[in-house]
Amino acid sequence: MSDPNSKPTNFAPLGSLFDAFKIEDKGGYITQEFQDFGYRLAMELDDMAHKSLYMRLSKTVDRGLLERALSFVSDAQNAKSKARLFMWKLTELKKEKKQLKK
Repeated sequence: MSDPNSKPTNFAPLGSLFDAFKIEDKGGYITQEFQDFGYRLAMELDDMAHKSLYMRLSKTVDRGLLERALSFVSDAQNAKSKARLFMWKLTELKKEKKQLKK
């Protein structure tokens, strides 16, 4: 029932809006936002073997600290292990935060 006088548009169907953002489902269940963030951390750090660690961190650690540590790692081009660098930076940020509270 389209109007023959209407011009074609460049709009995509609403259902296909998030198709580019889907993550690969390997049979696990991600029901909470922190689980999704932890899973995405593991993917960014190329450390899928420890995804439960990142899920736990995303549940218990301040999100700002996690994002700052991830930003630090993404800026480091020649890191041998992104995961190790992330954990080191997270520890340093926690120490800084503790020093500021004193």
